[in-house]
Amino acid sequence: MDEGIFGPQSGPMETFENLRNLVRAEFAPKNTYLNTASTGLLPARAVAAMRDAVQSVADGQSQDMFADVEASRSAFARLVGVSDRRVAAGASVAVYSGLIAASLPAGAEVLTAEDDFTSVLNPFHVRGDLKVRTVPLERIPESVRPGTALVAVSAAQSADGRIVDLAALREAAREHGTRTYIDASQATGWLPIDADAYDFVSSVAFKWLVCPRGVAFLVVPEDLGGLTPVFAGWVAGEEPWDNCYGPVRELAHSARRFDESPSLFSYAGARHSLALIEELGVDTVRAHDLALADRFRAGLDRLGHQPVPAPGSAIVSVPQLGHRQAELSRAGVEVSDRAGNLRAAFHLYNTTSDVDRLLDVLSG
Repeated sequence: MDEGIFGPQSGPMETFENLRNLVRAEFAPKNTYLNTASTGLLPARAVAAMRDAVQSVADGQSQDMFADVEASRSAFARLVGVSDRRVAAGASVAVYSGLIAASLPAGAEVLTAEDDFTSVLNPFHVRGDLKVRTVPLERIPESVRPGTALVAVSAAQSADGRIVDLAALREAAREHGTRTYIDASQATGWLPIDADAYDFVSSVAFKWLVCPRGVAFLVVPEDLGGLTPVFAGWVAGEEPWDNCYGPVRELAHSARRFDESPSLFSYAGARHSLALIEELGVDTVRAHDLALADRFRAGLDRLGHQPVPAPGSAIVSVPQLGHRQAELSRAGVEVSDRAGNLRAAFHLYNTTSDVDRLLDVLSG
């Protein structure tokens, strides 16, 4: 990897080199991969752990992958600044959105952003008896009003990387007694998230947290948020192995009562992916990702293209260039076409050379 692997050097050379070498050891893409907003690359340590887990089952000597679930839960809790007792482990943001939607009384008003990701929105719409109000993302904080029961919004927009004004949203919600539900799927891993500042926070882990698919988390309040564990199975019991038959006799006293039966092979890898993010540090990753995104924006300006305004985002979306996605893929550059826009996402394994390669193909 070229120089600038973590942006401008801000610490001792030895620390900088250690971080760069760590990323080099974990990632070796065979193309110019700028599509983390779709799927993050898996680090070598996670791939090795999953292989071992699969082999253990093939050998009839299955390892304890439930321990991997607990290690992953604890790591995610540390990354977002809460106790692991407040974190449920599952596989899907849509499931957790549905759990929250099911808790609302008929007629409750839910405030959402235009064209937010479907998994955040649809569970509130299918209820049929909720008042779902939709406004442009930039108007979310000012649109909270007396009687708004819940704001449900992504921290960073999947389509174009725009970031909701989280500070203003927190203040508006506090003023009106409104609960907040933040989907941090496009943020956790590069944008610091203080989950304690909101009522509910969900996140998939297969994007910026570089985990396998099948891993997702939900943060709930200390009092569990008044949620009914409508999909509770045996893993939701305080003593799961004592609740395999008949109704669960005692639900877990923690957010584990909202666990889905886990995709164990995925969690076998996830604990190692999350450990890597912790080793690197979200602030370090953020500085690196934003430096690359800004380099791309500057290059776009030289080429006469204007991206969707999304300051401070690791995702850059360029109107009217989405049709070039297939061409870029043939050239070995992986990005996305979202609503006609070309979407590039810059993460810890990307380099300045990756940015320049994308710009070079676009200029051709």
